[in-house]
Amino acid sequence: MKISRVEAFLMSYPMPEPIRLPNFGGVRTILKRDAMLIRVTADSGLKGFAPGPAHAKAAAEIREVIEPFLVGRDPLQFASFGFSGLLETEKTFRAVEIAVMDLAAKFEGCPLSELIGRRKRDRIKLYGSAGMYMPPERFAEEAAAVQAMGFPAYKMRPALGPEDDLRTVELMRQATGPDFGLMIDAHSWWRMGDRSYDFNTITQLARDMAAFQPVWLEEPLPPDDHEAYRRLRGKGLVTIATGEHEQTEDGFLDLIGTGATDYVQMDVCCQGGFALGSRIFAAVQKAGLKFAFHSWGNNLEVLAAAHLGICWPAEVVEWLEFPCYANQGRAGMYPFPLSDEILKEPLPIENGHLTVPQAPGLGIEIDESTIERYPFIPGPWSFFRIDSPPETIAVTGDHSVKWVEEEL
Repeated sequence: MKISRVEAFLMSYPMPEPIRLPNFGGVRTILKRDAMLIRVTADSGLKGFAPGPAHAKAAAEIREVIEPFLVGRDPLQFASFGFSGLLETEKTFRAVEIAVMDLAAKFEGCPLSELIGRRKRDRIKLYGSAGMYMPPERFAEEAAAVQAMGFPAYKMRPALGPEDDLRTVELMRQATGPDFGLMIDAHSWWRMGDRSYDFNTITQLARDMAAFQPVWLEEPLPPDDHEAYRRLRGKGLVTIATGEHEQTEDGFLDLIGTGATDYVQMDVCCQGGFALGSRIFAAVQKAGLKFAFHSWGNNLEVLAAAHLGICWPAEVVEWLEFPCYANQGRAGMYPFPLSDEILKEPLPIENGHLTVPQAPGLGIEIDESTIERYPFIPGPWSFFRIDSPPETIAVTGDHSVKWVEEEL
């Protein structure tokens, strides 16, 4: 069996109307959501699939560099391919590699998890991830709605100013009771220009929010400032999570080895693939920390990450992020029906846990008709308008860097 074709399909779901999200530092506008489906085809006609980085540069890397490298190779020998290139292209290759693994697992007649490390368990715990820049009362309503859906925890994104951010956490706790998990994703606190929160403000917020027992405070500081994370975590105020913006393995190892965080986060489908993910898990386990997947794409990304996660014990790989979109009347931040429709069957989720399928490969068939039904719309999916200093930043679909800009 040889690889005969490697393809990357970009898709877009346009919002019915632009979504404007005012925050403490400006306004974020969401125009659409993008997705990439990677398809690797063997000369036998067998296909493997994976999610990929949802932007045009990655699609060009696959077409111009990665497909010529892979065509003619035996997918069963994926571990010995030895691809090397620029950092960005290397990360894109590792996403394609997941599709190669899916193809190999289908040929072998085994679940993807068995091929990549052998599953230690069948289920992984999910948290419902949604709200952005809403009034405090709306966050509380959404937290209660996600709780009612059966998830054990809810993650939100505050950026309303220190006073309202604290009030939001208080109202969410009142709405959900003491036993429900609350994650605070504060990545906007350092993205608001002159109104970004300083270290002292963040320290006081961490101290005050600790009274409401959040599961973690995520990315409250610029992600490359590991020293600031060490200082904040050293105060022992609240559990810290970070990692989704790390660019290199050395960056992850520095977070882990120098006491900068409690939870390490990574999007394995976009930040380096399964092999790097497994090395990070091993370092997390050795350091006595925990890992939580960042997963901010679609249900195919959730499924792929879950296959890797169950190859490790829950004491190490504890959480998998499940993006809650407002599809089919469900609670969520906005509609993104492509997320559901890319799979032919719903993810098997019960009581906030995903049971990972045991059918060959990923275990759920891909609906390739989504490629035609959601044609790609070129251009940024989101804009940040910062009030001071005045600036507008156009963002494309790479979650692992602070901004991925395009010309306006």
